Amino acid sequence: MQPATVHLVIPCYQESGRIGPFLTELCEVTKGLGDVSIRVVEDGSDAAEAERMREIITPLCRMHAHLHPPLFLPQNRGKGGAVYAGWDQAPEVDWLAFVDADGSCSATEVANLIHLARKQSKPETALFASRWDQTSPRVQRQWKRRLMGRIFGTLVATLLRIPIHDSQCGLKLVPRTAYQRIAPSLRIQGFAFDVELLAALHDSGCGFEEVSIAWHETPGGHVHLIRDSIRMARDVVAIRRRRGQH
Repeated sequence: MQPATVHLVIPCYQESGRIGPFLTELCEVTKGLGDVSIRVVEDGSDAAEAERMREIITPLCRMHAHLHPPLFLPQNRGKGGAVYAGWDQAPEVDWLAFVDADGSCSATEVANLIHLARKQSKPETALFASRWDQTSPRVQRQWKRRLMGRIFGTLVATLLRIPIHDSQCGLKLVPRTAYQRIAPSLRIQGFAFDVELLAALHDSGCGFEEVSIAWHETPGGHVHLIRDSIRMARDVVAIRRRRGQH
């Protein structure tokens, strides 16, 4: 039986300093899975950064046929915009996925989630990687991020009335047919795009499952805890307001 096809997007903005080791490992781990394609989406970084990304990715493309040439966006759209731009390049696959470029979620965890997705008789339940047990030794995060994660998870679950612990973990697999149904309604392209994606999938009748993973926080991220948390909270309120209008 042919395995379900998966298109995995890695959204990047100024990530040339971190993506190399993770992308190398990811290509090695996934090459034996079959029917998995990978594409890096460079989200409007400057010309020098784009060139550094080419220097990293081009040799790996020669070594791994399932790693597609990177997609370079002319302007910065935000993490969600980069993910969706990559997903829109694969209109025929069974599963659409994304993973953060920093390697906090290992290539092995990516492969594990793909295996879990392929156990479904047909793609109908989205899989969201989760750091829900933040006291577990498998989840290594700064205490500030643990605290903000708990607060934001409670906010999302309470305001949107969706039972989820961790909407922001940087690894998700979504049935392609479910995404195509909701794509016209998706507006948020920044860090809170995960929340809007979750709400839209939930409201469309697509189920989701949180899958506990190991997480090792990698330094050098671009998220500003206070500023971006405020923006994301505003986005959650806006999502709630729009849902109430339907």
